[in-house]
Amino acid sequence: QVQLVESGGGLVQAGDSLRLSCAASGLTISTYPMGWLRQAPGKEREFVAAISWRLSTLYADSVKGRFTISRDNAKNTVYLQMNSLEPEDTAVYYCATRPRQYGSISRSNDYDYWGQGTQVTVSS
Repeated sequence: QVQLVESGGGLVQAGDSLRLSCAASGLTISTYPMGWLRQAPGKEREFVAAISWRLSTLYADSVKGRFTISRDNAKNTVYLQMNSLEPEDTAVYYCATRPRQYGSISRSNDYDYWGQGTQVTVSS
């Protein structure tokens, strides 16, 4: 059974940083792609960042240069370092994965397993 547990969200001011963590069990993160997606109130869930099993990374244009996705295979954990946060980054952030190595990793429906989400609120 695959489980993803996010942590690290909170309330910060514009310009601050946060690091989100996603601890995985039931699946080895080095074997499959891992993604971060977010959903703001009244909006569709959107892609933020992903890391493939070969360590290539992909970012949404809105976070490129500010967010960094990484993983620690020993801890089976994926991270999202978020710098220079903006009020527009306010959302529930979800960690996601799937048991397939190949294919698109930039869409919500590319993923089969999801965490419960962690709230990030950025005040202006």
